[in-house]
Amino acid sequence: MNFAQFFLILRARQRIIWITLVTVVAVTAVVSLLIPKTYKATASVLLNYKGVDPVTGLTLPGQLLPGYMATQIDIISSKNVALRVVDALKLADNPAVVQQFNDANGGGNVRDWLASLLLRKLEIVPSKESSVVEISFGGADPQFVSAVANAFADEYQKISVQLRVEPMRKASAYFDGQTKQLRDALEAAQSRLSKYQQEHGIVSIDNRLDVESNRLNDLSTQLVVAQGLATEAKSRQEMALSPNGAASPDVASNPLIQNLKSSLGVAEAKFADVSQRLSQNHPQYIAAKAELDKLREDLRTQQALIGSSVGNNAQIMKQREGAIRAATAEQKAKVLELNRTRDEMGVLMKDVESAQRAFDATSLRSAQTKIEGQSEQSDISVLNPATPPTAPSQPKPLLNVLLSIFFGSLLGVGLGFCAELFDRRVRSERDLVEALQIPVLGAITWNPPKRRRFGKLKPLARLGTN
Repeated sequence: MNFAQFFLILRARQRIIWITLVTVVAVTAVVSLLIPKTYKATASVLLNYKGVDPVTGLTLPGQLLPGYMATQIDIISSKNVALRVVDALKLADNPAVVQQFNDANGGGNVRDWLASLLLRKLEIVPSKESSVVEISFGGADPQFVSAVANAFADEYQKISVQLRVEPMRKASAYFDGQTKQLRDALEAAQSRLSKYQQEHGIVSIDNRLDVESNRLNDLSTQLVVAQGLATEAKSRQEMALSPNGAASPDVASNPLIQNLKSSLGVAEAKFADVSQRLSQNHPQYIAAKAELDKLREDLRTQQALIGSSVGNNAQIMKQREGAIRAATAEQKAKVLELNRTRDEMGVLMKDVESAQRAFDATSLRSAQTKIEGQSEQSDISVLNPATPPTAPSQPKPLLNVLLSIFFGSLLGVGLGFCAELFDRRVRSERDLVEALQIPVLGAITWNPPKRRRFGKLKPLARLGTN
């Protein structure tokens, strides 16, 4: 079908098209004028929500949470918010509303029924590129629809605070229990540490360990010195007690030995002189010899005494070395015991420090959560409150008529084509070729005579005059 055939069909069926168009437009206009007017009020709310984990305290912007806006829309359109709106506006206390509910349902809960009716007429439109949500409500009363829209915005703001505060309060209760447990653990750790210090008499383990370590170092130094002195004393003892003891430095350097040696030398010289001049039986010879023997005996006695003295000194040095060695061993055992005590006490101190850190962190988080749980500040703010509309949102007669013209035209054209399908006629040479499948040799142009209205009544009129 080409455009010419389409135009011929429209021209032939224009009566059906015009009747359909006029009928649709007329019905639309009448219906637009007869249906009751509907008013629509809109309240805009701004969402500034930030998600906070009540346990970890991590903060995440609400816009980054998956499904954030859909969740807020579900909250606004929830039955809980609708019930709060019913209670805020005291709709269930209106006798007319209760009577209407009884007539419609015959029993049940009027609050649930009213909440369902409000949710049916509620419309929520979120912004695509911002955090603004529009809450719209439609009805026959401008004042009522604006009050309901504002009530939904207010109750959504309140319930958002409740939904944010309740987890914080539960988390606060959880942190209170954890704080009590951690406080008990800290007190138990401190008690174990104090008991350990009392049992071992520890005031300051670091200072005490430093003192004992210094003492051990001093004893070690003294032991080395004592060992050297003991070794030297033993050597001097062995030399002093040897047959060649006179060559010992202790014996040779003794003043008494030196005096005895000098006297002995004088006595030996005197005896030699006497022995040359006198016989052995002479009294001077006997006296000189007795004096010489006495000096020699005294020298041997003094050498023996000095050797004994050197031996006693060596024994004293050896005993001192043993005493210092025992003291060093005892001090070393004490230092080792202090090291073991410090290690055990270090474990207890680490337990106390760990319990203290856990208690401090939990106490800080508990205080923060408790403050957040007591906060009544809402992250939802009303941007534009709803006002009573001055013009109805429905119906819109002009728009409806324009739409009826468009759809009426489409419907008329469709009905015209349907009529053409049921009563197909030849309207051009192409239709004849397509219908008979034969070529057209010629066409006769025929224009039907114009009809005259009341043409048959004129002869009768002339006949009546004759």
